[in-house]
Amino acid sequence: MRKLEEVQEAKQLMREAMEWSSLKWLWEKQRVRQTADIANAALDRQERSIKAKWTDDCKAMYRRMSGKQQWESGAPGAFAEVVNSQLQLLIEKTFKADHAAKHAKEVAEDTFDEAERRMSTDLAREGCKKAIRSWELHEKAIREAQAVLEETGKPATPAA
Repeated sequence: MRKLEEVQEAKQLMREAMEWSSLKWLWEKQRVRQTADIANAALDRQERSIKAKWTDDCKAMYRRMSGKQQWESGAPGAFAEVVNSQLQLLIEKTFKADHAAKHAKEVAEDTFDEAERRMSTDLAREGCKKAIRSWELHEKAIREAQAVLEETGKPATPAA
């Protein structure tokens, strides 16, 4: 997976923002949010591009996983039908990685929202850390999705 310029720029901005004064945060918070949105959109595009190349069977397996509530609760035997093949295990890993990335993104966004409500630079700094973590998790999920593509014998071409 190639590194996305938008994500690298956003990570750098977040690292810088962790050092800002309260006044600097007031002036720059809109730019921080816009940069984060751009990074999220770039990751979403890359993820969609890779998953669009999956076989119909892979897409169907993933949909079955995402449609079962038992999966999230970790109930025993929730996916007895999806455990044996290497491909199924890769799709399961992708599903888990996607779930973790989405959760991390929501937590980061909630932290930024709370920081803005409280006008708290400490919370904003925490939001920066959480945003970086969410992008790292999203990148991991994309790598997992690429592994599914490679398992099916299709070349994993870099997403534009």
